[in-house]
Amino acid sequence: MAASSREHVLSLYRLLLKESKKFPSYNYRTYALRRVRDAFRENRTVEDPKVVEELVKRARDGLALIQRQASLSQCMRGLGEDIDCVYDHDFHPLVFEIQY
Repeated sequence: MAASSREHVLSLYRLLLKESKKFPSYNYRTYALRRVRDAFRENRTVEDPKVVEELVKRARDGLALIQRQASLSQCMRGLGEDIDCVYDHDFHPLVFEIQY
């Protein structure tokens, strides 16, 4: 992997960790952090540029989802409501429930 590409991936990794820490719920926060770390560890030996590009795209999509969900969770918590969302292995929401 080229140095600039490696730096870009590491920057994306750090940003995913940073955004994952914004979940108000301990369970969702630790789940997101674990999923990010596990996914990057699992793919750290990938050298093929096309595969790396696809993984980076998936990571960006995951980042957008984490940012939306963390923001929504913070807003709902500010209203005195707790929001629950169950994800599949790719961070796609499966169940979305607001508890009053």
